[in-house]
Amino acid sequence: MATASYACNPEQTRGRLHPEAPPANRTQFQRDRDRIIHCNAFRLLEYKTQVFINHEGDLFRTRLTHSIEVAQIARTLARNLGLHEDLTEAISLAHDLGHTPFGHAGQDELNACMREMAPQAGGFEHNLQSLRVVDELEERYAAFNGLNLCFETREGILKHCSVKHARELGEVGRRFLERTQPSLEAQIANLADEIAYNNHDVDDGLRSGLIRIEQLMRIEIFATHYAGVMRRHPNLERQRAISETTRAMINTLIVDLTETTLANIKMAVPADVEDVRRAGPLAAFSAPMRAQADALKSFLLANLYRHSRVMRMTTKARRIVRDLFTEFINEPRLLKDEYRRDDDTAQARAIADYIAGMTDRYAIREHRELFRMDQAF
Repeated sequence: MATASYACNPEQTRGRLHPEAPPANRTQFQRDRDRIIHCNAFRLLEYKTQVFINHEGDLFRTRLTHSIEVAQIARTLARNLGLHEDLTEAISLAHDLGHTPFGHAGQDELNACMREMAPQAGGFEHNLQSLRVVDELEERYAAFNGLNLCFETREGILKHCSVKHARELGEVGRRFLERTQPSLEAQIANLADEIAYNNHDVDDGLRSGLIRIEQLMRIEIFATHYAGVMRRHPNLERQRAISETTRAMINTLIVDLTETTLANIKMAVPADVEDVRRAGPLAAFSAPMRAQADALKSFLLANLYRHSRVMRMTTKARRIVRDLFTEFINEPRLLKDEYRRDDDTAQARAIADYIAGMTDRYAIREHRELFRMDQAF
């Protein structure tokens, strides 16, 4: 499907931080996608928590499989809407590159540590860290640090940002000051993220036994599709019925998002991507579907993310992150040379980079080596 006039055009990219010759056999956005897939931070997502720590089960989602699912949903949406698929995929694959170990528990605790022990360093937020990974931390190329991605990809990675940080980020942060929108590719990738995690967390939650089908039957979007599956396949085994239900839910959300966004585009009549930026948010669910998606999100928050078993993991995870940060900020000589800095602010940020880059199992091992005396020697 040809891209629409309001889609981003790789031939008209707003450029890279460091000038490079254009790629010979692929577009600028394909180059971005390929660089993301080959970078270290992308591979590390395989061992970072989505909801369940990696060693709890081989079939639970990780940050890597989550990112792949987001990219698959986002590409479908981009094709339906005439957007640039490679850019949408690149944003989707990169959106969690800066995530800490242990999911949001790790992020929240690292942010708390930064604000308490190094307030001058500005806290921690995983979207900003994802941008920092692709702009500075990856070390793969001779001519520059980072992956040197196109502006459009970097813009999509940065989903939200404070005014203070926006001022520090220059051009990529300007829309948060001017209150304009990112590209439709970025808007779609953001909503694809929501579709993916709501539905795969239902699947993982049921697989784990922490939530039950009977509970979910109070949630309209699940109940409607599960009842439909059982009418068509009354003797279907439980796990297949769950898979069929989540598949149907994802399809319903994609169809609604596509139709609503197309209607919004028709009303706004954007001639190009700059018109998209000046318009209000164009990518959206219909009001009834938004309500159903929010109800599912609220259910997962109350019954899965705050389940006692998940909360126990969260408590342990936060303790590990806090112990590591405290130990390193008080005694930087424990750090590898590459993470030592002379300036206190730079040192705190380097510690945050180190911890954020850890996988679950590496953080557990590092904590064990520092604090378990029976394994210290």
